[in-house]
Amino acid sequence: MTQIRERTVLFADLRGSTALFETLGNAEATSVVTHTVNLVGQAVTECHGKLIKTLGDGLMAVFEVPRDGVLSAIRMHELLERVVARGKQHGASAGLRSLRMQVALARGEVVEMNGDCFGDAVNVSARLLNHAGDNETLITAEVLQGLGSVLRSRFRSLDLIAVRGRSEPVHVHVLDQPSHGATGDMAATQFGEVMQSVEPDGIRLQWLDLDRVFDIDSMPIVLGRSVQATYCITDGRVSRSHARIDWHGGSFSITDLSYNGTFVRFGSAGETVSLKRGSCTLHGSGVIGLGSPPIDATSPVVRFEVLHFAETQPQHLGTSARSRL
Repeated sequence: MTQIRERTVLFADLRGSTALFETLGNAEATSVVTHTVNLVGQAVTECHGKLIKTLGDGLMAVFEVPRDGVLSAIRMHELLERVVARGKQHGASAGLRSLRMQVALARGEVVEMNGDCFGDAVNVSARLLNHAGDNETLITAEVLQGLGSVLRSRFRSLDLIAVRGRSEPVHVHVLDQPSHGATGDMAATQFGEVMQSVEPDGIRLQWLDLDRVFDIDSMPIVLGRSVQATYCITDGRVSRSHARIDWHGGSFSITDLSYNGTFVRFGSAGETVSLKRGSCTLHGSGVIGLGSPPIDATSPVVRFEVLHFAETQPQHLGTSARSRL
């Protein structure tokens, strides 16, 4: 029987499972991934949702109201955190300890047929998942509108993001996680200890003649080829929405949203951090390679500098740069 109903669609994807197969072997890794997906899937029924299907290292679910879908996403992150924390306590492999999850939700008319679901909301939710960073939950404006004031206050706008298959960009919002959560820990330890006694006030980006300074109220910054991107880089090797810079927990972080990866090098000759759907904290100065490492002289490279305005001379910023704040 075919039915058309207004539904909130959730997709969740477990990341980092490849490392498990490399360290544990196919049989044991498959068991761990299946158990973990089933465990986080319990959040669907706990929050009055319907599990449509599991997708290897992910799942799809639908909810009648946006609130239940968002609460389910929050619960999923909590359950995965417990798995990772338990693994650390019992000396589990590095692959298990590095598991992370992305969740995306969209709302609209859904066609329910033979136990499966189809429709624009399904497509948007599935494709929006590709824009989520480590342990992030992204929702569309339609989901946000269905939330109460308390839940709504936990989200911040990422503005318009181009989603594959959609002619019009989608207004996306991200769930702010507590600073002590898994996301903050992973970003801080991505490249070692970050020594930072004073919170930064802004960040400067420079690609060719495009020199911009952004303060923390301008966050997030989407770097990409799309004209809707906050910082537009007109190079064919750059994805439409390639990477995103956020302000979180007193520091700037960058999250890769692309298919070819984002590469960050700190200082003039520091180690290069490779981000494939991952995040890291930005500190000091360095370069960001979009699509290829910054050692490639032909690749689009954005120079960045984390700024403390109180220590910056006015003439350093320049009138044109300050006017863009």
